[in-house]
Amino acid sequence: MKKIVFFLLFLCSLSTLSGSVILIPMDAESQKNHLKAYGITYWVLAKQQKVQWLLNYRGGSFLLPDGEAIRKECQIRGVSFEILSDGQANAVLQKISSPSQNQEAVVLEKAPKIAVYSPKSKQPWDDAVTMVLTYAEIPYVTVYDEDVIQDKLALYDWLHLHHEDFTGQYGKFYGSYRATPWYIEGKQNAEALATKLGFSKVSEEKRAVALKIRNYVIGGGFMFAMCSATDSFDIALAADGVDICEPMFDGDPSEASYQSKLDYKKSFAFTDFVLERNPLQYEFSSIDMTSKRRSISKETDYFTLMDFSAKWDPVPTMLCQNHTSLVKGFMGQTTSFAREQIKPTVLVLGENKINEEARYIHGIKGKGFFTFYGGHDPEDYQHRVGDPKTELELHPTSPGYRLILNNVLFPAARKKKQKT
Repeated sequence: MKKIVFFLLFLCSLSTLSGSVILIPMDAESQKNHLKAYGITYWVLAKQQKVQWLLNYRGGSFLLPDGEAIRKECQIRGVSFEILSDGQANAVLQKISSPSQNQEAVVLEKAPKIAVYSPKSKQPWDDAVTMVLTYAEIPYVTVYDEDVIQDKLALYDWLHLHHEDFTGQYGKFYGSYRATPWYIEGKQNAEALATKLGFSKVSEEKRAVALKIRNYVIGGGFMFAMCSATDSFDIALAADGVDICEPMFDGDPSEASYQSKLDYKKSFAFTDFVLERNPLQYEFSSIDMTSKRRSISKETDYFTLMDFSAKWDPVPTMLCQNHTSLVKGFMGQTTSFAREQIKPTVLVLGENKINEEARYIHGIKGKGFFTFYGGHDPEDYQHRVGDPKTELELHPTSPGYRLILNNVLFPAARKKKQKT
C-alpha cells in the first residue's frame, strides 16, 4: 500500500513539474462567448499576472497562466478554454514566431484604468462601450466635464467618449427634439454646468473640455470615440476661437465666414471638411457619410477589416483582431467617415470600399493614440432616440463589439517595445 501511495505522489509531482497554461481560443468555431473572454483576460491582468495576446492565431487568442481559480472563472462566465502543456504552448509560440507566419505574441502587462466620459444625467440613448464593458465585467469609472477641467484624466490609461457633441450644439437635435423634456432638461443642465465651471457659453466650455482631452492624448493617453463624439471632437478643435453656433444654441449669432477660419492642423483625424450651417439639419459636417449611403441596404451593409503585418505593425493588428474580417455595418448620427477627408497620417482599419467610406480609424497624437469608430451600436442597425438597449446576452460573439474590446486591452501592451 505504501508503494502505491508513493507512486501516486510521484505521478502528481511529475504533473506539477510539467506545467500547463490556459488557451482562450477566439476563433468562430471554438469560442462561445468572445466578449466575456476579454473580461477574463482583464481579470487576470488585474491580478498582476501577464497574458500573451496571440495576434492572428485562431482569431486573436489569449494565453493565460494556468490555475484553478482562472479555470473556475472561465466556467462561471461561460468562456471556452483549453489546457495546454508547456510543451504544446511552446510549440504554438514557436510557430507564431516563424517569419513565414503573419502572427505575433504580444505581452499584456497590466490592467488599464478605464474612464468613460459621460454625463451623470440619464439620456434617452445607450452607449455601446458602457454596455459591453458591463457585460464583459470590465470595471470603469465615469467622468464628465468637471473632472476633465480639473485634470483628473491623468488618473486613467484609457478614455472613451460617450455619444457627445463637443461643438456646443446639443447634438444637432434642435430640429426634431427641441420641445421634448429630455432636450430641454439637458440644455438647462449643460448651461448650469458651464456657468459653474466659469464659462459664459456651453460651446466655450465644451471646447475647453475638448482641448483638455487633446492634451491628455498628447501626453500619452489612449482615447476611443464612437458616433458623434468622433467628428464633433475634431470640429471643436479646428474651430478653437471661432464661434460656429447659431443663437438657439448659445444666445448669439455665429461668426461671419466661420468656415474659412477653421484650422485643420488642430484636428486629430479629419481635414478640409465643410460644416453644416443649417441648425435644423441633423448633421455636423461633410465628414459623416450617413446621407451619402442611400444605395446601401441593411442586408448589404458590411465593412472589411484591413490586414496588417502582425510582426511589423502590431498596433493596428491588435485593434483588428476578430474571428471574421467582414463586420456588419450599423448606423449612427455619425455612421462613417469620408475617405478624402481623413488625414494621410491616419490609418484606416475598416472600410466599405463600395461606398468609399471608412468605418474604423486609428492615429497617433503626441505620445498617445486615438481610435474613431463610426456608428452607434454594432448590434442595433438603426438605433433611434428612446429605443431599448441591446441585450448583449443575445450577441456574445459580436464581431462589431469585439473591436471595442480590442481597444480596451490595447493600453495593456504599451510597455512592450514596438518594432519600427
